Amino acid sequence: MPVNFHIPDVKDIHLVAGVQIGIASAGIKKPGKKDITVFQFAPGTTVAGVFTTNRFCAAPVQICKQRLTSGNDIRALLINTGNANAGTGETGYQNALATSATLANALNLKEEQVLPFSTGVILEPLPIDKINAAIPTAVANLADNEWFNAAHSIMTTDTVPKVSSKQVKVDGKTVTVTGISKGAGMIRPNMATMLGYVATDAKIAQQTLEKLTVAIANQSFNRITVDGDTSTNDSFIIAATGQSGVEAIEGTASFDIIAQALTEISRELAQKIVRDAEGATKFITVQVEEAKNSEEALKIAYAIAHSPLVKTAFFASDPNLGRILAAIGYAGVNDLDTSALKLYLGDVLVALNGGRNPEYREEQGQAVMNEAEILVRVVLGRGDICETVYTCDFSHDYVSINADYRS
Repeated sequence: MPVNFHIPDVKDIHLVAGVQIGIASAGIKKPGKKDITVFQFAPGTTVAGVFTTNRFCAAPVQICKQRLTSGNDIRALLINTGNANAGTGETGYQNALATSATLANALNLKEEQVLPFSTGVILEPLPIDKINAAIPTAVANLADNEWFNAAHSIMTTDTVPKVSSKQVKVDGKTVTVTGISKGAGMIRPNMATMLGYVATDAKIAQQTLEKLTVAIANQSFNRITVDGDTSTNDSFIIAATGQSGVEAIEGTASFDIIAQALTEISRELAQKIVRDAEGATKFITVQVEEAKNSEEALKIAYAIAHSPLVKTAFFASDPNLGRILAAIGYAGVNDLDTSALKLYLGDVLVALNGGRNPEYREEQGQAVMNEAEILVRVVLGRGDICETVYTCDFSHDYVSINADYRS
């Protein structure tokens, strides 16, 4: 059951002018499941992306990176679930080209204007005949506000659709930001097994959007972890259609408002992945404060967030907090002064001066561990940098879900 998960009412999901979405069923893994999603963008839309760093990155990821860095006028996205098209070699690459060409033809676009995406089982051939056959239906179904249905159609082991939307006032005009994501397991930064698509009707120049997308990823999708596994297909896309008539120019108040809205929606979508993580019962925020730099803060945060011993203790609501101290110690910050460090569980000071806080009582830790949302704070006393990572516990269900994933 997702942890404190919010699904917005359909009326609260705002359409983004200049974006149309169409959905179809190709029957890739299950007959009748909506598993093909098409995005079409209005002329003048700018598009930027961040992708997995996995060396076995999927064929569609390779194509997306090439097409974005080549300065193409991206006008459409093609997403399939049920098959990752990863570990498929040259054949997989050609298959991804073929399906994106089919969509390009259907939309009267050049092949280079389409970005393909896949998610699902790795090391299986892409069923291009099924996908190509379903694309005309998806194109025929293109509509202005299909975000909620699209959030369903990109799901794999997700149990709930992940969609977020908001509107902000900028210079007296309304700017909309809406997005969807998918992901529940094989989640680790750089990036996670996730797909994320966010669009705004603000106008953002290409180079500005590229920098902004990286910055936003590093505050959202690159700050989540479920199981420490980096997938082959992770992709995060932001599209800016410019249809609102408001331009986000760096250094202006308008830019700050729009950037903040994009960051908030992206962070919310990323957190929803953790809240719906496979088998999760707890949503955990790990915050490392007073670090010398981001690198050491993130080393410590991820050491805690990735530790199976820490995560199973959270599942059991067991205040076995020595596991957290051990994770901090092996994080790789070699000059860490443990005597200056403070560890908090929620508002409870657990450790200081290199050991257990003499005033700490087990029942205090137990009370925090019983909660569905838990904050772990590590105060290093070394500087003024703070970094935050979001994770979850490990449960019996995580093993069961992944043991049965291909069946």
